[in-house]
Amino acid sequence: MSKVMEPGSVKRAAPNVLIATTAMLSFISFWRAAAVVLNDMGSSAFYAGAIAENFIGRTAPWFILAIMILAYAVRSVYIESCSMFVRGGVYRVVKEAMGSTLAKFSVSALMFDYILTGPISGVSAGLYLTGLINELLTAAHRGFTLPMNATAAFFAVLVTIYFWWENIKGIPESSEKALRIMYVTTVMVVIMIAWCAYTLAVRGGHVPPLPRLSTITYSEDALGWLRYTRLPYTVALVGILIGLGHSVLAMSGEETMAQVYREIEYPKLKNLEKAGFVIFVYSLIFTAGTAFFVVMIIPDGVRANFFSNPLGGVTMYLAGPQALRIMFRAFVAVVGTLMLAGAVNTSIVGSNGVLNRVSEDGILPHWFRHPHRRFGTSHRILNVVVALQLLTIVASGGNIFILGEAYAFGVMWSFAMKGLAVLVLRYKQPGKREFRVPGNFRVGSIEVPVGLALITAVLFALCITNLFTKQVATISGAAFTLIFFAVFTLSERTTRKYAGAHAELDQFNLTPEDNLDPQALGVRPGSVLVPVRNYNTLYNLKSVLDRLDTRQQDVVVLHLRFLQRTGGGEYELAPEQLFSLEEQTLFTRALELSEKKGKTIHLAVAAATDRWDGILRAAQNVGACEVVLGASPTSPFREEARLAGLAWERLPDPKPQLALSIYFPSGQEHVFYLGPHAPRLTTMEIDLLHAIWLELSNDLAPREIHHHDLVHFSLEQLQQDLAGPKRQAILDGLAAHLERVQGRRARSA
Repeated sequence: MSKVMEPGSVKRAAPNVLIATTAMLSFISFWRAAAVVLNDMGSSAFYAGAIAENFIGRTAPWFILAIMILAYAVRSVYIESCSMFVRGGVYRVVKEAMGSTLAKFSVSALMFDYILTGPISGVSAGLYLTGLINELLTAAHRGFTLPMNATAAFFAVLVTIYFWWENIKGIPESSEKALRIMYVTTVMVVIMIAWCAYTLAVRGGHVPPLPRLSTITYSEDALGWLRYTRLPYTVALVGILIGLGHSVLAMSGEETMAQVYREIEYPKLKNLEKAGFVIFVYSLIFTAGTAFFVVMIIPDGVRANFFSNPLGGVTMYLAGPQALRIMFRAFVAVVGTLMLAGAVNTSIVGSNGVLNRVSEDGILPHWFRHPHRRFGTSHRILNVVVALQLLTIVASGGNIFILGEAYAFGVMWSFAMKGLAVLVLRYKQPGKREFRVPGNFRVGSIEVPVGLALITAVLFALCITNLFTKQVATISGAAFTLIFFAVFTLSERTTRKYAGAHAELDQFNLTPEDNLDPQALGVRPGSVLVPVRNYNTLYNLKSVLDRLDTRQQDVVVLHLRFLQRTGGGEYELAPEQLFSLEEQTLFTRALELSEKKGKTIHLAVAAATDRWDGILRAAQNVGACEVVLGASPTSPFREEARLAGLAWERLPDPKPQLALSIYFPSGQEHVFYLGPHAPRLTTMEIDLLHAIWLELSNDLAPREIHHHDLVHFSLEQLQQDLAGPKRQAILDGLAAHLERVQGRRARSA
């Protein structure tokens, strides 16, 4: 990502302020997070059931249903990993549990999943749209139709390029598109379910046969290398695993959920659980439900003709007027195109998150995370991902079955490694977690995570079965994974050789400014200014994020760089000194806190000659109402407050009213008010004031007197006495009072 000045750029005067931005600084609701994942997982309803039936026959809907339930179990594994790590994707979790080598293998397999998810969704969208266009051309008696696969591939290319640009602009943009797509899709799903239910009630239907050795019908290419054995026909468990393996297309999006978790707003984990439940219910009803409707409504003799657009086929066999069915057929095609196109977006979002994490860990050069100068996104990673997806689309020629067959390798191996890693961490890092996969028992002092172990065992069983039954997936997936693994290994050696220990730091776009400005920072009046100086002592920032809702009040994190005089007496600070490795490390840690809390912060570095003048002028310039500091290890906090008060007096008019909060590592807080403000009265002062009011109220009756009248009169009298011969007596009395209360204040501190 960028430095303050690029090589060869025109030199400008040293800036006084740098506004720091990075790719991941905005947070989204759990609805938007669910929409991003559902654009991937829910979109599989448009093709997964048909592809599974192509391989294993009419029992396919039962396998799709089982995969949806398994997906919910796998989702709980991801939620547990996110409770341990904010950036809790496959790479981080596997590395923590089993080391860097297996982590690189896992992420290599995962990238194969993501590279295929976009093309298979884009091509499927193209098939739905092309099928609709061809039907309209036939109805209009035109003498030609569009070639299905080629047109679908061309459409997939256009969609991929479109969402590439949306992600270049940033995740808030692309998540908004995903949410809008889900609004339209939900309308279609409700109509589809109601109409299908009505059709079955009117015409009747046959529930697909339960999976047995006698009911599973394998296609010629469904068994791979196992076609040379009798196992699929004699061992029921093998047949079940083969059926599940050909249905895993319906289960994806879990890793994207882990990547998007970084963007979910506060409270993060609770919102992740909500998003996970929404995803489960929606995909169970939509994906599994439509798989059953396709088999139950479309006649067996013609259903194979609709394998490229099964939901479109269902609309043609619904009960009702033909004109209405044609209109709904068009609506389904449009919605399918939108949602499948949204899955392309999801694959790009997920790939970007995975490769960012790999780059942060020093596996890829930090050059890949260079933020877009305008939008702040990691555009170079996006360029690489989209280029690979476009190449995959062209190489497949738009054949949905080739893409579907190859897909299973990456997704299953990444899931299995994730499950094993979380299982290992139960014993390697047995500390308390906010969320645990259910099904835990204790035998003495030893925890037995039965639920987690069963999920992991099922995932590995599917991986091994797919190795022998999915030849295309095994060959292409293994080749891709090994190539990516080799690239990661070589790149890691080179990167760490030149980048040292700093590759894991976040990269920032830096905007030079003459002064801190609310518009430049993008903050509203009444913000909270949090000066930071040491990345190991950010407890003041943590305390602010714990108590504030950043949707209502902005948080500005400020680091001061102190100017040095040159030989000629001038102050000078080069741009690279204003934002050095110190600031990069400090802001990386601040961002980690921000991401963990799911709350937005705004980052700035400012030059200053005096600490308190710099802090209070920054607060005045940004319109802050509060300054929150960590306690100084060398200066008493009351002395800090006194110096802050003196600096406040030196501010130019109009001086702001500011609260100064000083936090200690223990969480203790001391609050002081700078400038004119209402004093914080203790119970003792309030009782004293009230007693005097009672006495004077009787003496001055029937005149009306209020508490504030006493305060006003007393202060005026004190001011007059200080200007007269009683001044020394007042000072002596006040000093004696301070001596009396000093011990009490020390104990309260």
